[in-house]
Amino acid sequence: MKPDTPDTPRTWLRAMAAFVALLVAGQASAWWKSEWPYRKQITLDPASLVQLAGEEELKNVPVLVRLHEGVFHFPDAKPDGSDLRFVSGDDKTPLNFHIERFDPVFNMAQIWVQVPVIAAGKPVQVWMYYGNPDAPSPEESPAMTYDNTHLLVYHFGERGKPAQDISINRLHATSSVLSADGGMVGALARFDGVSAMQLPSSPLLTFLPTQPLTVSAWVKPATAQATGVIYAQRDASGAEFVFGLNAGVPYVSVADVGGVSQTSSPADALTGGKWFRMAAVADATHIRVFVDGNQVATLERTLPALSGAASLGGVVQADGKAAKTFTGDVDEFSISNVARSPAWLALEAGNQGSTDTFVVLGDDEQQSSMSTGYMGVILGSLTIDGWIVIVLCGLMMVLSWYVMAAKGMQIARTGKANQAFLAAYAAAGGDLSRLHRALVPGAKADLGLDDEAIKLLAESPVVRMFNTGIHELQQRIEREETARQRSGAEAPDASRPLLTEQSIEAIRASLNAVFVREQQMLSKRMVLLTIAISGGPFLGLLGTVVGVMITFAAVAAAGDVNVNAIAPGIAAALAATVAGLGVAIPALFGYNYLITRIKECAVEMQVFVDVFVTRIAESYNDPQALHALADE
Repeated sequence: MKPDTPDTPRTWLRAMAAFVALLVAGQASAWWKSEWPYRKQITLDPASLVQLAGEEELKNVPVLVRLHEGVFHFPDAKPDGSDLRFVSGDDKTPLNFHIERFDPVFNMAQIWVQVPVIAAGKPVQVWMYYGNPDAPSPEESPAMTYDNTHLLVYHFGERGKPAQDISINRLHATSSVLSADGGMVGALARFDGVSAMQLPSSPLLTFLPTQPLTVSAWVKPATAQATGVIYAQRDASGAEFVFGLNAGVPYVSVADVGGVSQTSSPADALTGGKWFRMAAVADATHIRVFVDGNQVATLERTLPALSGAASLGGVVQADGKAAKTFTGDVDEFSISNVARSPAWLALEAGNQGSTDTFVVLGDDEQQSSMSTGYMGVILGSLTIDGWIVIVLCGLMMVLSWYVMAAKGMQIARTGKANQAFLAAYAAAGGDLSRLHRALVPGAKADLGLDDEAIKLLAESPVVRMFNTGIHELQQRIEREETARQRSGAEAPDASRPLLTEQSIEAIRASLNAVFVREQQMLSKRMVLLTIAISGGPFLGLLGTVVGVMITFAAVAAAGDVNVNAIAPGIAAALAATVAGLGVAIPALFGYNYLITRIKECAVEMQVFVDVFVTRIAESYNDPQALHALADE
């Protein structure tokens, strides 16, 4: 039999430390990176998108996240927002994003985050991390927020220069108009009815017949009856595509080679001075006009082949002058080489509009540590007396845990060794001589006891009691033999007992002495647990009382009662009581468990004393059995 117990109490303590470290590591893994102390949960709820239904999925959607002082504490982030990071709901996968605006003075920010998939009835969770003062600027560029279906995206954040395309294609405008704040999202492009914005000539803006196309923008007409071109593209052959307003009514017009044009079906006029998300979507069968995600007009034909220059806010003629110009504001202009679905357009309108219900910002969370959160406030408010009490409680806790660990392993080894010996004692069948020989190290294995088992039995109190009893028997047998030899007797007198009742009681007294000493060894240092149980709470209460006294003394000296001022001090004072209870409660449980196990071992030893002495009393009239012990 081989013992399966740790060698020292340190092994058990190391196991506990490893377990605690594993728990801490498990909790830390739920936090993307520990360098970022704050995070905010963002929920994208597609329930408001009635257009998104069935199995449809929107992929790589740029979602606008607006921040203001009501939902975000700007001083916790870097002044330029470069410490912001966005991570998917699994808290592992970083998401592409870019910051259009981050203003710590007016506490406003607009951030675009690329969400991989949005599906009907499936809210998407996103984590926003911030608060790392050492964070480098994010590696993500604005172009990474948009996939290759976006040909061109203008934010109009430039001042005094042409609009810059933030997509990967870099199709910057070649002429400029006035740029100002106050757009639907950030900055806007203001068209005065005279000038238009020329877009660059590029193969990317060359379209074949029936090729899909989506042109979208936030539009704010200056008047209710505004007339003008929002987007136009024409070439020298006479083919053209025009998207604009006619007396406030959205329309699209397409002309074939030779100038034969068609216009979309009538729609309702837009109200002047308000923002609308307008989009023209061409696919393989028709061209549709959308306002705020709702289809308002249709042209039953496809897009013609277009290779000419495009313009925004009017039609740029061959002489470079603008015609059919628009008067009003434009924001977030984009061109895509796919036909966006109604759900995509509705999401854009809802998410980027003034009443966004798609993005739901949760509460800010702070990473738990000794210097943050409520625990950091409490520890930071502790006075010197509170620290003294908590340190003393900590020392008592370490000592009590060590005692519990050491005693637990000692009792476990003792119980296992006792059980092994009692099994061998029962196997000996009352042959004390055979059992005594089997316990000698190096002896031939007997009664199922090999060298490993004999080493284990060396820790058994019952074995030590057995050896003591055998030693007492051997002493009495030797005295009897000496007396017989002096009398000249040739053989023992079988009619005369070798052990008197007084001798048996003397052996019992020796066994009881060993029993008491072994019980004392098992109970050694248990008094330290009783000290922790009774002294810990009182020591904690002392720290609490002194801390509260100091807190109220400070209030009296200041002459002002402020709950916010005294609450941390009282909480810190109560921390001393918590420390005292933290010492006492584990010690109480451990003490009750250990004392029960000690009583079980004591009962085993007491029962063995009675059984062993009874066995001797049965055999003391058998000189042959007892004299066999003298031969060992």
